[in-house]
Amino acid sequence: MKPEIKLPMERIVVNTGVGRLRQRPDFESKVLPYIMDTLAAITGQRPEKTAAKRSIAEFRMREGDVVGLKVTLRGRRATDFLSRFVNAVLPRVRDFRGLSESAIDEHGNLNIGVHDQSVFPEVNMDDSVTEFGMQITIVGAYQNKTRMTEAYRAYGVPLTGLRTKA
Repeated sequence: MKPEIKLPMERIVVNTGVGRLRQRPDFESKVLPYIMDTLAAITGQRPEKTAAKRSIAEFRMREGDVVGLKVTLRGRRATDFLSRFVNAVLPRVRDFRGLSESAIDEHGNLNIGVHDQSVFPEVNMDDSVTEFGMQITIVGAYQNKTRMTEAYRAYGVPLTGLRTKA
């Protein structure tokens, strides 16, 4: 990341699903509080619970059950999170060779999946109750894939793929 460059973004959304983890007997007492505390440590903001909109018997899920957690970061918190993510987290990912340009949708939003929370320096795996992954969506201010791709590159996000000419 280059400190003089500010990435034009509206927000960053960090989301994790807890669907399969709900089957564990200690979900309410240990697993859910651990995931909430870990997301709060990673993002610097308390996560919001997302509830099931309707019951689905095959998944043993009732309307109102917690199916995920999300954090929406804006402004300074979003900038700080992205800086830590690009400079500290991505280099810790095993066999990391860059983010594919196909992770950027037609509106310029960058979608990244993290398989394990242990790549974040804020997480102590000795105290871990469970492993979980998360999805990180960076919503760009420009609603244009080409402009946002160049902005991500200028900011220092390691993108792989063909470079587009400006």
